[in-house]
Amino acid sequence: MRQSSLFAPTLREAPSEAEAASHRLLLRAGMIRQTAAGVYTYLPLAWRVLRKLEQIVREEMDRTGAQELRMPSLQPAELWQESGRYGAYGPELVRLRDRHDREFALGPTHEEVVTALVRDELHSYRQLPMTLYQIQTKFRDERRPRYGLLRGREFLMKDAYSFDTGWDGLGDTYRRMHEAYERIFRRCGVDVRAVEADAGAIGGEGGTHEFMALADIGEDTIATCSHCGYAANLEKAEARAAVPEKEEPEEGELEERKPEKKEPEEGKAAKPAPAAEKIHTPGSRTVEQLAEAAGARAQDIIKTIVALADGKAVAILVRGDHEVSEIKVRSRLGAASLELADPETVARLTGCPVGYLGPVGMKLPLLVDHAVAAMNLGIAGAGEPDWHLRNVRPGRDFPLDAVGDFRQAQAGDACPRCDEGSLRFYRGIEVGQIFKLGTKYSAKLNAVFTNPEGQVEPVLMGCYGIGVSRLLSAVAEQHHDEAGLIWPWAVAPFHVHVVPVSVRDEVQMAAAESLYRTLTDSGVEVLMDDREERPGVKFKDADLLGIPIRIVIGKQAGEGLVEYKERNQAESAVVTAEEAADRIQARRNVS
Repeated sequence: MRQSSLFAPTLREAPSEAEAASHRLLLRAGMIRQTAAGVYTYLPLAWRVLRKLEQIVREEMDRTGAQELRMPSLQPAELWQESGRYGAYGPELVRLRDRHDREFALGPTHEEVVTALVRDELHSYRQLPMTLYQIQTKFRDERRPRYGLLRGREFLMKDAYSFDTGWDGLGDTYRRMHEAYERIFRRCGVDVRAVEADAGAIGGEGGTHEFMALADIGEDTIATCSHCGYAANLEKAEARAAVPEKEEPEEGELEERKPEKKEPEEGKAAKPAPAAEKIHTPGSRTVEQLAEAAGARAQDIIKTIVALADGKAVAILVRGDHEVSEIKVRSRLGAASLELADPETVARLTGCPVGYLGPVGMKLPLLVDHAVAAMNLGIAGAGEPDWHLRNVRPGRDFPLDAVGDFRQAQAGDACPRCDEGSLRFYRGIEVGQIFKLGTKYSAKLNAVFTNPEGQVEPVLMGCYGIGVSRLLSAVAEQHHDEAGLIWPWAVAPFHVHVVPVSVRDEVQMAAAESLYRTLTDSGVEVLMDDREERPGVKFKDADLLGIPIRIVIGKQAGEGLVEYKERNQAESAVVTAEEAADRIQARRNVS
């Protein structure tokens, strides 16, 4: 390709609203342009990258035995109503009506469509297992599109769906897809962590993993163990359950329990825990204010949070230094929705203002976090304005009928999977997710098969998605420097950038044309900068576009010498044109 003909309008500066490095550089490099908020046009360079990403995905999906098909973006609302997601999915679902007033949705995903297809076509265990996939544009009416392609309203996605006769078969398919995803991201040059995650709006019965590309701009936080392979999205991350505190705290001091419980001396009864007593705490609505007023630490305080799970009120107890995990609470209750109650609702339900709620005498159901249940004594609200209770004892002063993990994990927490590690936090971009759906969709849409005994059973499904356009941004986010993009060879729009310093110099242009033909004829993708521009402009654009290898042809062209430079290295080398071609072929063979 000759750069004089390439449609790649570069920019010296990116628009001010471009926050992420990938967004800025893709705009500046003339790869994307915004058509509307969250909606982008892919210019030729970006489209070349996307096609290569697609091909890697396609090759690895085919390797698993999955078959490619194409389903419609325009989906009848009846299918979504049949699955129960039409109302539950929320405003992100793009809804419309045709001229006959029939309701449709623009597909953000295709569980309903593919399940209906299999329901109508596959009826016997002999036709299973089966995995189908497509690479297609999806639509989601994001409330706040941002970060360019990372959170858009129209995006390119690979979605695959598996159909098995039993959980063992689904487990095998899930494992193969997990391995395929690892190969895909490795081939694309993206540093990814597979983490345990929440199933979200897709749902399912058998677990899910997200594949997170590490990046500071990532909107998700992931927790990983410093010792073992445990990794989870912050929404799902666990911490090892707290060890119960010792029975006898020091006089006037609230301590954390130690692993060993101190036994009373022989003939001596254990010292009884002091009774709960009211303390006056005017103006102490927050954990910080209460800790100062009571001379306590945040971890000595029992925080009471009221939430509405599918409209039903529940009280959640966590330590003062912890935060409630809404997803864990929702999962424990099996609720479709969970929202924290506003102050007016709290006052109506409990008769007490926010800041003074406590579990003692609480009429609402209590969910008690492990760390609270492990406390010996704590400070909690007294259930009336300006008063709290000291020496509140879990199990004595309020019931421990529903104890579990209801808090967000924190950096430094003990790993839930091993004894040696602690949790570390990183930011990440979700580029893929796999789900064991089980019968969530097949049961509702009546996708069944006849087993060898002649009995009818619902098929067991899996779902496997990769955001291909998001992957484009993730690659750019991980592979750039201050000067521009640095594309990995496998997905680069071109492999070699041939830059003659002066197109008016016949010797330089003859050398450039010769190298261009040699490389192109051997199958190397070459962009030649034949523009009549100043050398500085050409070099800046070359760095910005980020093509893996740059060959500069300048004053030494008459001697058969060129400058060879790899985009991810600081140093260049003066070599013969033949040696440059050999180096390029060697690089191609190992990439």
